[in-house]
Amino acid sequence: MQSLKFFALKTLVFASFFSLKAQEKPVKIISEKLTEDLYMLTGQGGNIGIYIGPDNTFMIDDQFSHLSDQIKETIKTLSPKPISVLFNTHMHGDHTGGNANFNTDEITLISQDNARKRVQENNLKKLNSQEIDSIYYHKMLPEITFSNDLTLHKGEETILAFHVHKAHTDGDAMVYFAQNNVLHMGDTYFSEGYPFIDLKSGGSVNGYIDSHKKALVLIDNETKIIPGHGKSSTKKELETYVLMLEDIKENVLKAIRSGATLEEVETDTSISKKYDANYGGGFISPERLRATFYTSLK
Repeated sequence: MQSLKFFALKTLVFASFFSLKAQEKPVKIISEKLTEDLYMLTGQGGNIGIYIGPDNTFMIDDQFSHLSDQIKETIKTLSPKPISVLFNTHMHGDHTGGNANFNTDEITLISQDNARKRVQENNLKKLNSQEIDSIYYHKMLPEITFSNDLTLHKGEETILAFHVHKAHTDGDAMVYFAQNNVLHMGDTYFSEGYPFIDLKSGGSVNGYIDSHKKALVLIDNETKIIPGHGKSSTKKELETYVLMLEDIKENVLKAIRSGATLEEVETDTSISKKYDANYGGGFISPERLRATFYTSLK
């Protein structure tokens, strides 16, 4: 029990440190053109998707609140068309932190049901502690939510949003642009590092892997993928990532069946050694990944 509490404390301290460091660093918002209509923006926090429609702009995620003005200016360089929809892939602050700054009468916020509930819970704490006022609190909340699937039509483009259960959190949604053949996976995919699976917010190892398999059924070899973090990706790279996760999962399960403790799995480098060089240098260390897998699978 003490080890689990220590793991939870480490997670909280690490997340707080990451957030503080993100706000200290100078930021440049960089746009990458994926198709004639779709861009990926990187800066601090989660990758943003921008679809330029016939009359307006569809935006996915918005990073931290202190970046909102820079993000707006960058979007204006891509198109003068106004933003009409802001979609949250899940509840974390590096993807929803700018909600209140974008939420106007002209922009509609959308998320999966559970994502809104968790954004609401987090911001209610801030409201009660007087960090934010009631106006800001309400502007942070998505106005349209869905349970499993949602389809939007923008000119010739069909936008498919679908819930993936207990993956990164319990409120994750992927967004697929059918005509442009681009999939935004949110934090169900970290293309250049080990994944952060937020167990405290309803995430799970099995759900995370299943979300990838669901994506692989939908996409083809020409699909361009926007991950939650990391460089833009492809189906082949996602397939490789899934194989890595499944291998580590099996190694952890073997350790659990042999009676290994959390501390033993966390320090057993052989479990993930095969992949640490390629994926272990990011936000999630090999030790933390092994501990997450153990806690989820146990």
